[in-house]
Amino acid sequence: MNIVEPIRQKRDLEKIESILKRQNLRDLLIFTIGTNCGLRISDILNLNVGDVRDKEYICITEKKTGKYKRFPINSKLKPMFMKFTQDRKADEPLFLSIFHNRMERTQCYRIVHEACRKAGLEYNIGTHTLRKTFGYHHYQKFKDIAMLQKIFNHSSPQITLRYIGIDQDMIDYSYKNFTL
Repeated sequence: MNIVEPIRQKRDLEKIESILKRQNLRDLLIFTIGTNCGLRISDILNLNVGDVRDKEYICITEKKTGKYKRFPINSKLKPMFMKFTQDRKADEPLFLSIFHNRMERTQCYRIVHEACRKAGLEYNIGTHTLRKTFGYHHYQKFKDIAMLQKIFNHSSPQITLRYIGIDQDMIDYSYKNFTL
């Protein structure tokens, strides 16, 4: 299994968002939730319309861990949710396939992978890239590995640093800036 990487450059994120915006709001919203909330794709796809419409917080039980998670909906997502859930039933899956079933992770993988390819990203990309991208940029902004460890439910800061690719970035930086 290939290990996917975070999207480190904000300009790449903007390119991908632009590509997805031209496709449709559903695909853009999946990407935006992943990069702004750090949820696993299984938890994103498990959301219903009623979980996000007119809400201040998203409250879920994580599929993988069974742990309760609650976090605020940010200002970027609120208007997207409002538009996307308009005239839809509360118990309906938030993300539907073309067959009007709950979307599956393989379809999301294709959406994310293709958008990243169109944006010129040539490294390992998958749906987990969204979660890792959230972690990477959260760490870059706040430099609070303990908070990120808690958000991700990791057992140690070292696991979180490795998970978001910071360990490798720091190793690369030290090699590039060391000369005898």
